[in-house]
Amino acid sequence: MPFYVYAQDQTGVADQLMERCEEHWSYMDRFDGRLILRGPTVSDDGEEHTGSVHVVDLADRAEAERFARDEPFWKAGLYRDLLVVAAEVLLSRVPAADVPYTLVTARWPLSADAPGAVAHDIGGRRELLGAEPDGRLVFVAALVDDGGTGTTGVVAAVRALPDEARELVRPFAERLAGGRPATLTAQRWERGGRN
Repeated sequence: MPFYVYAQDQTGVADQLMERCEEHWSYMDRFDGRLILRGPTVSDDGEEHTGSVHVVDLADRAEAERFARDEPFWKAGLYRDLLVVAAEVLLSRVPAADVPYTLVTARWPLSADAPGAVAHDIGGRRELLGAEPDGRLVFVAALVDDGGTGTTGVVAAVRALPDEARELVRPFAERLAGGRPATLTAQRWERGGRN
């Protein structure tokens, strides 16, 4: 089952993150075949690491929590917050290297009228319902409760500036939220990993 794992950096830890980069990558190498999306969030100017995003396919919540808490940056106290949420991947394309992206996220309370999924299979591919498959969308996942009975949010990686990225994600975010308006946050994101 995929899990969205987001860790927000402590302030002033850039040098320590760089010192532990190889340790972090070596740890992630153990999950190479199961990492669906990975990379840092960065400041608006792209100069400062602000957090880490991983979408990883693991057996269950306990394994996802271990993945997050055994990560070297977390163990060294370089993160201040950690979020681990089950996810249903609705769209996944390989992001290009050295291209700026925006990570768009939203969270909301579980609602009985929010659908458990907004995708269907077309020729063996998962496709978003109610949204054009815009080429600037490289990743979209519905955040779901552990039972998979409803949505609790959305995460998307978009090749666009933040305002435009929010508007590309808004239609299906609001559909996932059961028709309610969704408050979307946007921050710069870069593809991560060794390659």
